[in-house]
Amino acid sequence: AAAPGLPETSGGVADGAPACLIVLGMAGSGKTCLVQRLTAHLHLKNSPPYVINLDPAVHQIPFPANIDIRDTVKYKEVMKQYGLGPNGGIVTSLNLFATRFDQVMKFIEKRQKNCQYVLIDTPGQIEVFTWSASGTIITEALASSFPTVVVYVMDTSRSTNPVTFMSNMLYACSIMYKTKLPFIVAMNKTDIIDHSFAVEWMQDFEAFEDALNQEKSYASNLTRSMSLVLDEFYSSLRVVGVSAVTGAGLDDFFVQVSQAVQEYERDYRPEYERLHKKLAEDRKST
Repeated sequence: AAAPGLPETSGGVADGAPACLIVLGMAGSGKTCLVQRLTAHLHLKNSPPYVINLDPAVHQIPFPANIDIRDTVKYKEVMKQYGLGPNGGIVTSLNLFATRFDQVMKFIEKRQKNCQYVLIDTPGQIEVFTWSASGTIITEALASSFPTVVVYVMDTSRSTNPVTFMSNMLYACSIMYKTKLPFIVAMNKTDIIDHSFAVEWMQDFEAFEDALNQEKSYASNLTRSMSLVLDEFYSSLRVVGVSAVTGAGLDDFFVQVSQAVQEYERDYRPEYERLHKKLAEDRKST
């Protein structure tokens, strides 16, 4: 039975620790729609995921959530009680929820033999999760116990301008280095425009420069310099084109996820185990 304040519903099918996918992205990039499509796709494969909604301000979610922050924290009441605006209300709601995240971890542990994937939908305002204490607590709690992958959802249709594309990539780069976790860029909305132009820009600096030459703004010079800096970031980046509307690209997406999980086991888990050991030794010595 679910603990008070964290209602829980039914889950899935698989062996071993589930892969936790933290879905991040700018407002309007299609995070929630992608989580819905991933959930439907996994149900079709007879591998229902364990789904967590971390957006306290959403009116409705288009997928069945096993754990929903809105059942624990009432966003509008938090705003009223603490005299906050919309973003402050979301941050405070997440902070309150993070204090109970150990209960969420217990639920996931209970279901790990039945679920291959845990999908985590985050608030619409990306900075609320990525740059808050609660976002860090939740990410590190998951990553210390389960293979955890960050999925950065990018609106491909809005990134056809090279300066906008570069700002998206810089944000993705900053999140990757902050979380220090395996990272996948899901170029969403490929039903509107194919993502091949973006892949070409990442692989071929001259093609990106040609696109930039048509831009006359002051930002184009900065963008040109930045693209050379990001060359190393691009070389190790996993990119996949998906459509939350049609479901295109999801098989490729899960291939990338399995590779990211292997990367976690190879590079990240030993580091987390080393930190745990060091922490335990420090506690003994004090």
